Amino acid sequence: MSTMADVARSAGVSVATVSHVLNGTRPVLPHTRQAVLDAVDALGYTPNSLARSLVTSRTRSIGLAVSAISNPYFTEILQGVEAAALEAGYSLLIADPHDDPGHELKVVQLLHERRVDGMIVAPSAEPGGLVAYLRRQAVPTVLLDRVLPADSEDEQGSFDQVCAENSGPMAELVTHLAALGHRRIGLVAGLPGLSTTSERIAGYRQGLAAAGLPLDEELVVSGSSESTGAERATAALLSLPGAPTALVTANNAMTIGALRALRGRGLDVPGDIALCCFDDFAWADLFAPRLTAIAQPSRELGARAVRVLLERLAAPDRAATTVRLPCVLVHRASCGCPEPGPGEADTPPPADAGPRTEPTSQSEKGITP
Repeated sequence: MSTMADVARSAGVSVATVSHVLNGTRPVLPHTRQAVLDAVDALGYTPNSLARSLVTSRTRSIGLAVSAISNPYFTEILQGVEAAALEAGYSLLIADPHDDPGHELKVVQLLHERRVDGMIVAPSAEPGGLVAYLRRQAVPTVLLDRVLPADSEDEQGSFDQVCAENSGPMAELVTHLAALGHRRIGLVAGLPGLSTTSERIAGYRQGLAAAGLPLDEELVVSGSSESTGAERATAALLSLPGAPTALVTANNAMTIGALRALRGRGLDVPGDIALCCFDDFAWADLFAPRLTAIAQPSRELGARAVRVLLERLAAPDRAATTVRLPCVLVHRASCGCPEPGPGEADTPPPADAGPRTEPTSQSEKGITP
């Protein structure tokens, strides 16, 4: 088995130079770096990760705590995290907190005990214990798909955050439905306490206001971010004296529950009720009619979270950043518009969509103040 000394002799450099190339601990001239990498390939040298971690106090591992890993949205995020981590030479330890504050704290403690260099976490609706632990232990952490409340006690200043835009895209769905003539637009919202839930509700209200429609609180119900809850919530909306003529679901799992409720009532989409959803997913293109949806950049969210964490590890004292990635409205037929023809873009005609919320110049760079 080849050693680092063998690589150094083959490349004609010192063992220290080989170490700097492999560990990225000091800049090395390009031709020297290439000579070392060529020697590594030729000799089939494999670095001893355990020994390296003892020397550098780094394990080159990242902990990922994300609930509902079976959800296609989070599965794609996981793929983005894994690809970016492997590209940077990091391994990944994964845990599912199940959106339970107590379990969430336990799995994060276990990941920390495994001496991961940093963590990527999608917090639950009650993240107080988690946040306190991460701050107390000074664990380099990126919050994924969530942002902490701006009025919370300095927590936003403690963590980097990576998430998609929520309010603007939701408002875009609502204004699109209003432009089609709908005046009673229902919202099946997510689990209370999640920032994604509050931001999408805010976007719903913004969309109504932009369309000149009054807010009827009866038309906003919680589906608890899961299919069964959304089925019950949709049934409750359909039982109102002034039932909605259009429905927006705030994540993909709740879309499935809403469709079950509509089918149970024998209602046709979009003939009897229009339907739009937040979270595009592979199945959305297979339904009849195909589902109009907001597509989030799931894989890029995961990859960006890794890159932000690596930036934090490289510069522990830099100011925390919040990265917002834009979403795209994928226009199909469940909203009541004609199916796009072959070769036509799955985007709504400008006359239907109303004013589109554009990202600010800072959002286009991926960072908001």
